[in-house]
Amino acid sequence: CLGYHIIITNHTCLYKMFIVGSGILRRAQNRMYVGKRWTQSNGRVSRRRAEVGDRRTGVLAVKAGMMASWDEHGNRHALTVLHVDGCRVVQVKEADKHGYTGLQVGVCPRKGKHVNRPMMGHFAKWSPSNQVDYPYMLLRRLEEFRISPKAVLPVGHPLNANHFVPGQFVDIQGVTRGKGFQGVMKRHGFAGQPASHGNSKAHRVPGSIGQCATPSKVFKGKKLPGRMGGKRRTIQNLLVHRIDNIRNLIFVRGAIPGARGTIVRVTDSIGKYLKPQMRYVQEKESGKIHFPTTPLDIQKELPPILHYENEPKPAAVF
Repeated sequence: CLGYHIIITNHTCLYKMFIVGSGILRRAQNRMYVGKRWTQSNGRVSRRRAEVGDRRTGVLAVKAGMMASWDEHGNRHALTVLHVDGCRVVQVKEADKHGYTGLQVGVCPRKGKHVNRPMMGHFAKWSPSNQVDYPYMLLRRLEEFRISPKAVLPVGHPLNANHFVPGQFVDIQGVTRGKGFQGVMKRHGFAGQPASHGNSKAHRVPGSIGQCATPSKVFKGKKLPGRMGGKRRTIQNLLVHRIDNIRNLIFVRGAIPGARGTIVRVTDSIGKYLKPQMRYVQEKESGKIHFPTTPLDIQKELPPILHYENEPKPAAVF
């Protein structure tokens, strides 16, 4: 609208006034929405990011694999085994200094020769004794969890598998398996072209992808061949089936993204937390889920294995 400097006729003048007025209105609308978070819910704060009260930290765990378990009713459950390998707090993020409250958590101890100098200084700075404590403070992966100010834990505090309890729901986030460059049939589930007589080397091709002179382009988001997998995905509302305090293992029902050996984020399920009738809130209010984490003195009194006992019995067993 700033390019129209020469006014030739009255129509040009009116057109210029309309363009300038539209630009001013658009800029005013943009100033009204400064700082507003745009989500898929048309401007409302998404359910996943909503403030749900006291929010404690999560843990980092290593995916050990999958196994099967049968309950007393003969039902088979597919379980994913997660190993909490030396998870502990590395750094505390303060609201006054960093703008938010959070905890930097690390997992998987490693040797000093596998850590570079910048990370060595970071671990040494946030070590409780101001010295690198081998092998516990040299960790393989660091992640941050945003928490409420009441859920702050001291640096060096361990986070074990009993941070969660059997029966509660958790959200697990990880990176999916990388499949490489794949075609439309494997990547998007296309049916492919007819395989009958007359098809000439076009059995797995996508087919027509665009239009003619109008609009003379391929729209963004068109399902085409490309790189498949290797993306961060979250599986919500997985039930904690069992906790092994001796080997520091978490057994959850269902599958999670990633191959064996990958590191995943395990947090309390926010979706179940928002529903008061769900079991998670009942267990949190009854004190079964400790806030901000299970105290060390209570961890020593826990049995070696914690099972999920409050499973509803089926109406009939065949």
